[in-house]
Amino acid sequence: MHLAFDHSAETGPAVVCLPMFSMTRAATASAFSPAFAGSGLREIYPDLPGHGDTPAHCPPTSQSVLDTVCAWLDHHVDTPVLLAGGSYGAYLAAGVARQRPDLVRGLLLVCPGITIARDSRDLPDDPPLTAPPGWLDAAPEVLHPHLAAALGHRAPAVVATVLAALHSGGPGDATFQQKLQTGTGYALPDENAEVVFDGPVSVITGRQDGIVGYADQFRAMRRYPRGTYAVIDAAGHYLPYEQPALLRSLTQDWLRRTPGISPA
Repeated sequence: MHLAFDHSAETGPAVVCLPMFSMTRAATASAFSPAFAGSGLREIYPDLPGHGDTPAHCPPTSQSVLDTVCAWLDHHVDTPVLLAGGSYGAYLAAGVARQRPDLVRGLLLVCPGITIARDSRDLPDDPPLTAPPGWLDAAPEVLHPHLAAALGHRAPAVVATVLAALHSGGPGDATFQQKLQTGTGYALPDENAEVVFDGPVSVITGRQDGIVGYADQFRAMRRYPRGTYAVIDAAGHYLPYEQPALLRSLTQDWLRRTPGISPA
C-alpha cells in the first residue's frame, strides 16, 4: 500500500488529488495547487502504482490500483477526505466513492473519464477553435495529434505549460502503464453502476475535450444529487492548465458547499 506522495504545509482537512494517467504527483500539484491556494487544506498528492516514484506493486488493473489507493487512504490519512482528480484520477476517485463511500467527504472531478472504452465515449464533433500558426511547434511531433485533440485553449503558452507537466516528476513504469491501459482490466468492473454518492460534488469539463468529452459526464450527474456540473469553453482535457482561474473559482464554490470547510 506504499504510494510516494507530497503534501502541503497546511494543517486543515485533507484533500487528496489523484493524477491523470501516466502523470505524476508533481504534475498534479501544478494543476490543483493554484485552485486550493489560501484554503488552509492539507493538499496531498500521491503517485499511483507504476507512476512517478511509486513502484508497480499491484496487478495492472484499475481495480487493483483503486484497491491500493483505498488501502493507502485507510492507513495514511484521517478519513473521510476530500477527493479530487483529473481524467483517469477522477475516474478512480468516482470509483472510490462508489465502492468505499466511507472514505470520501466530497468529490472534485475534472475532465473525468466515465467509460474506459474509447469507442464508447460521446465526444464533441465540432470543429476545433482557431489557433495561431505554429502553436504546436514546441511539442514533439509525436504529441501533435494528441494535443490537437486534447486542447481547447490552443496557444503556445498553454502547450509549454502542458509539456512541462508531462515531463515533471519521477519516471514511472512504462511497461506497467501499457499493460494497464491495454489490458482487459482497464475498466473498473462497476463503472456503469448507478450508485448514488450524496456528498458535495463538482464535475468540471472542457467544451473542446476530444479525449473524454463532456456529454457522458453530464449524464452521470444523476449519481450526484448534490452535484454541480460545468462545461468550460476554450478548454479541453488539460483544463487545469488551460483555464486555471475558472478552475479556482469552481473549486472554491465546491469548498463552500462542503460542511466544515472555509475557502479563501
